Amino acid sequence: MDFKNNDYKQDTFFHDVLLKNIKENNELVSIITPSYNSSKYISETIESVISQTYQNWELIIIDDCSTDGSINIIEKYLKKDMRIRLIRLEKNSGAALARNKGIKEAKGRYIAFLDADDLWLPEKLDKQIQLMKKEGIHLCYSSYYVINEKGSEIGVFITKKEATYRELLKTCFIGNLTAVYDTSNLGKKYMEPIPIHQDYTLWLKILREGAPAKGILEPLAKYRLRYGSISSNKIRAAIWTWGIYRNIEKLSLLESIYYFLNYSWNGLIKHLIRYRRKTKGA
Repeated sequence: MDFKNNDYKQDTFFHDVLLKNIKENNELVSIITPSYNSSKYISETIESVISQTYQNWELIIIDDCSTDGSINIIEKYLKKDMRIRLIRLEKNSGAALARNKGIKEAKGRYIAFLDADDLWLPEKLDKQIQLMKKEGIHLCYSSYYVINEKGSEIGVFITKKEATYRELLKTCFIGNLTAVYDTSNLGKKYMEPIPIHQDYTLWLKILREGAPAKGILEPLAKYRLRYGSISSNKIRAAIWTWGIYRNIEKLSLLESIYYFLNYSWNGLIKHLIRYRRKTKGA
């Protein structure tokens, strides 16, 4: 028996396995999903991840002390797919802290976000990761459909192709459910612990550092518009936006007024045009 040749083959095999593992870990996407009483939608959300054409992902679900049956549903998926992980918080902490816990535990190079009632289209991750690798983008996002609580499409939000810090101050056109950022370039970035617009503060933080960011105009996700949710309260959202300008971004009073006027105007346009109702042939 040629032991020397055998050893060589064995070494080559383990070398190839090692290289494969390094490549997979370097391209792993960690999907952060906070969950609170999400039993009505969580199955559909998880299925939209499992159906991705890009399969190198881990789904980290952070349960924020749910009191419904969502944990039982999630645990069934844990048994089916080892890529799904569940973290249970000891006390109800809100979406920002839940997401930050997920980011901390993430193993992937890429960090993506998907709330427990939203959905991804099958090629969402594939198209974004390809674009990020091809053009050296640190933050990628896309347009998205708007659906109602029953899942019917009621509109579409068309994003902007490129993002800069100053443009994003005028209006947040990066949907949380569409965003992916690259930790190999940015390191791990966390959200501010505020009740709403936590994702907005994260995108501003990334863009303030000059990171290249691009959007895909094709809708790649579905945002579920739920009436009565925190984000649907426009007056409260406006107050928090002003607070972000003044307290987090540290803008001057004049700068804050300028960007807040832009925010208000763009908010109106967003609902009249970008959240346009579906019509025949649209």
